[in-house]
Amino acid sequence: MAIDIARRKFISGLGGMTVALPLAARAQQSTMPVIGFLSSGSPGPFAHLVAAFRQALSETGYDEGRNVAFEYRWAESQYDRLPGMAADLVRRQVAVIAAFGPSAAQAAKAATPIIPIVFTSGADPVDVGLVTSLSRPGGNVTGVYLFFTGLEAKKLGLLREVIPQVGVIAALLNPNNPDAESQSRELLAAARTLGEQMQTFNAISEIEIDAAFVMIAQLRAGALLIGSDPLFVDRRDQIVTLSARHAIATVYETRESVVAGGLMSYGTSLTDGYRQVGIYTGRVLKGDKPSDLPVVQSTKFEFVINLKTAKALGLTIPSGVLAIADEVIE
Repeated sequence: MAIDIARRKFISGLGGMTVALPLAARAQQSTMPVIGFLSSGSPGPFAHLVAAFRQALSETGYDEGRNVAFEYRWAESQYDRLPGMAADLVRRQVAVIAAFGPSAAQAAKAATPIIPIVFTSGADPVDVGLVTSLSRPGGNVTGVYLFFTGLEAKKLGLLREVIPQVGVIAALLNPNNPDAESQSRELLAAARTLGEQMQTFNAISEIEIDAAFVMIAQLRAGALLIGSDPLFVDRRDQIVTLSARHAIATVYETRESVVAGGLMSYGTSLTDGYRQVGIYTGRVLKGDKPSDLPVVQSTKFEFVINLKTAKALGLTIPSGVLAIADEVIE
């Protein structure tokens, strides 16, 4: 009799454990910090960059599903969706918002003065109102300045070495980018300095990219420069295809477009920028304040050339240009 009673108590205790364990797991999950991931782009084209962000976050001790959760929001280049997405993340009381692209960062900052925000921005973070200074950001915002603007003269110089008699150069910009006017001014100034003619075209969607290429082809432009904007990273396959169809030598901001078949790129490493955001996000989760974290100025620049594309365009890349390339795709 005593043995039976003891056995029933033991089994009852096991039953209590089977209930308690899921409850404990749910309690742990409910207290797990949540990162709000806000991007101007789309999941597919940015997948490798998300992986770089998560890897860096892991190096700080945080792994998705183990001790941190994610709420992903993708605007898919529809920037008017960003304010609503940012507001939704604030309502969900995320621990930190990782905002990718200047428009996403601005939407996050407008949505909350309290929740920490870590951004990437190709536009100058001070000029677009994200921080008061790079060394002392102030408030609840810090991040990574990808430093895409200010490189126009370098890109035009490389382009002219590849195509000495380039003729008219076209530039494609997204007017919704907070830094679009600055990009346009710098491109035109760089072209004047080099004695080249330049004409800018705008596009804010897939359809408008198609329309811009029709006009660029009608202009008989000798080359095309793609401006800094998440839309053009998102639509890189479309732009590469249109450049090949119209036989236009196109210079991009990021290596991803050259890997996809573009001619060449010169700009900051997006992968490095996303890694830096992952590191800062981990530090914020550990208790660091954004106001105490200086904005990182990404200094890893990449010059990439695709020789297969050059051959298809009938271009011979000078040996001096090949010698300074960080990567040559055969």
